[in-house]
Amino acid sequence: MQREIPARKRTVLAITGTSGSGKTTLLEFLIAGLAGQGLKVNVIKHSHHDLELEPPRKDSARLRMAGAAEVMVASPFRMAIIRELRGAPEPSLDEQLDRLAPADLTLLEGFKAYPIAKLEVYRPASGKPPLYPHDPLVIAVASDQPLPPDLPPSVAWLDLNQPQAVLAWLGGYLKKVSSNA
Repeated sequence: MQREIPARKRTVLAITGTSGSGKTTLLEFLIAGLAGQGLKVNVIKHSHHDLELEPPRKDSARLRMAGAAEVMVASPFRMAIIRELRGAPEPSLDEQLDRLAPADLTLLEGFKAYPIAKLEVYRPASGKPPLYPHDPLVIAVASDQPLPPDLPPSVAWLDLNQPQAVLAWLGGYLKKVSSNA
């Protein structure tokens, strides 16, 4: 039986970085580790692309294409709600968070431009500059390069090749945030 999550301020952390940096791989590890500790973790994955979540000829897709504003697909194993925006603006991050069930932590994949605490996944091999020198909301960087000498003291530097250390940092972050709530 899933334990009840107390109603309190949401704990949210964005996992950001360039495409191909390893965000999803790190998220898989972190989620499995946190879930293994009995924590409930939600995820919002942001995409700039159109989403196809169902085969076009399935009943749910046909109902959505017929004009339904939202379609919920439910089974004994999972459920999903698909909302057609039909020209309406993308829901704000707060609106997206409000649609989720309570959790110990909500991780965001992407959301680089949002004013929220971030853990950046940075690989110099991507050929793109890191975010942390210009984004004061990056509180930690998981990288496959050594600690840079000019790292701001407020930013934790984590070894991306040691995901267990990233998970340990995240556990400490959760304790710190929950003690300040």
